[in-house]
Amino acid sequence: MNRALSLVSSLLLCTGALAAQQKILFGSCAHQDHQMPILNAINAEQPDLFAFLGDNIYGDTEDMTLLAAKYQKLATNPGFRSLKASTPLIAIWDDHDFGEDDAGAEYPQKEASRQIMLDFWGEPQDSARRQRPDGIYTSYTYGEGEQLIRVIMPDLRWNRPPLSSVGKLGYLFSRRPHNMGPYEVSEDPNASMLGETQWQWLEQELKKPAAIRIIASSLQLLPEFSGWEAWANYPADRNRLLKLIKEAQLNGVIVISGDTHWGELSKLEKGMDYPIWEITSSGLTEEWKDVSPNQHRVGNHTHNVNYGYLEIDWQQADPIIRFGLRDEKGNDVMGQRLPLSSISPY
Repeated sequence: MNRALSLVSSLLLCTGALAAQQKILFGSCAHQDHQMPILNAINAEQPDLFAFLGDNIYGDTEDMTLLAAKYQKLATNPGFRSLKASTPLIAIWDDHDFGEDDAGAEYPQKEASRQIMLDFWGEPQDSARRQRPDGIYTSYTYGEGEQLIRVIMPDLRWNRPPLSSVGKLGYLFSRRPHNMGPYEVSEDPNASMLGETQWQWLEQELKKPAAIRIIASSLQLLPEFSGWEAWANYPADRNRLLKLIKEAQLNGVIVISGDTHWGELSKLEKGMDYPIWEITSSGLTEEWKDVSPNQHRVGNHTHNVNYGYLEIDWQQADPIIRFGLRDEKGNDVMGQRLPLSSISPY
């Protein structure tokens, strides 16, 4: 398929038309000061959609002029310019583009940061994402009827309570030797990254009709506690979401996530009516060699740069879903293939 046809395919996907096959690519952790050769492989794939899952720049400042300049540095990257010109882009933030490493509700410039972020990604001025008092969460739909894909992007920064830590000595002697981070599980059993208003929105979005529901999370959902930022730090949120999937009988849920600086596939079966898969893609430029343990990991991890893919073949009577990770040359690193019926028991 040539570039012109790919762009037509992308536009049809976004306006709701049916497609024989759809390709969604995604990634996270893109430092604006790096060249990002991986974007060449992403552009060569001619995806129908690319989702940026957070840490889309490394802002880490309360100086909004500097934050805006870092976004503009990304905008000048040739690979990014090509991607923006040919492919629909959607984005949610994580901590570094929110404005500060591991920051949450306490970050003082979050309102100004929100407007800079949404300006960069071309969000309309009348968008609810600019006006909500509790974050930039949003959702998108692609296709229609039995081919409808719903992409849901929660905001895990705006409302997140402060993290607690074991401290420097605790990290060095009890956590680091096991490749675990310094953070603790919240002492408040009801603490929430989302807040109740966003939770009500999320439940409504997930309950809307869809063949495939993609939860595009800036943080990992399935892995158990690792000491780094994740849904596991706030078990009330993690448990509530998994319970909702089961009790509301939500078919076709797949999770994509970023943040970690390594890539992996996770699968949760215990307590669920069908396997919940998570594809963690991180990073587009960033790498972390000391990969944390994950009891839900399937196969190996990668600590090299990577991007994620999710491909749906609607031409089959039972549509086929392929997902996994690819390297900076576009080669498969890990992947899975499954029929849609295997994650749609209801």
